[in-house]
Amino acid sequence: MSVIVEMEVVASDFELGRILDIVPGVRVEVETMVPAGERAVPLFWVYDGDRSSFESGVRDHPAVDAFTEIDEFEDRTLYAIDWDVEFDHFFGAIVENEGHVLAATGHSDAWQFELRFPDHDCLSAFQTSLEDARISFEVIRVYNPTRPDAGPWFGLTPTQREALVLAVECGYYDIPRTCTTVELAEKLDISDQAVTERLRRAIVNLVDHSLLVTADDID
Repeated sequence: MSVIVEMEVVASDFELGRILDIVPGVRVEVETMVPAGERAVPLFWVYDGDRSSFESGVRDHPAVDAFTEIDEFEDRTLYAIDWDVEFDHFFGAIVENEGHVLAATGHSDAWQFELRFPDHDCLSAFQTSLEDARISFEVIRVYNPTRPDAGPWFGLTPTQREALVLAVECGYYDIPRTCTTVELAEKLDISDQAVTERLRRAIVNLVDHSLLVTADDID
């Protein structure tokens, strides 16, 4: 049965945490990341704070080959970063143990990760790899997504659940549609683009935690 771990990792203990040297007041949320071999191109949102100082620090890092602004809104900016993952023991351990990054949020001192592994043996091997590499981490929660004790939200964050429930209740998914993202944005006090992104991530998490399981997972 697959297993999900929520954990906190000291930012200075892994390469991407050092590259994205987050100043106090800035929050980074990874949109998607697929480490592949020695390359990785994550997309991530940067919220609040001094973004110009953050940008210059990332661009000057020797492990960064390209740093591109994808989109910008009043409260956040979407970036893509092309960097060398070869020397990042944290992501190397994820790949070696067949793990996947479901969510990642970074602050100035630490990052919070939600990772999925095929089974507890892979998770245990991953944790051993981190200890061997002297990466400081704290496990917050470990659970199986298909078990009753996994919780009622199936991997949804509180904000994703709020947006998805509101969208259903207001008729966003009705045919014909009786609510727009603009109306949802007004209720949630965010932009309509942010509503669309939040709903998309919510659906991905919901499917990943409830439907993308094998027969072995539910035996």
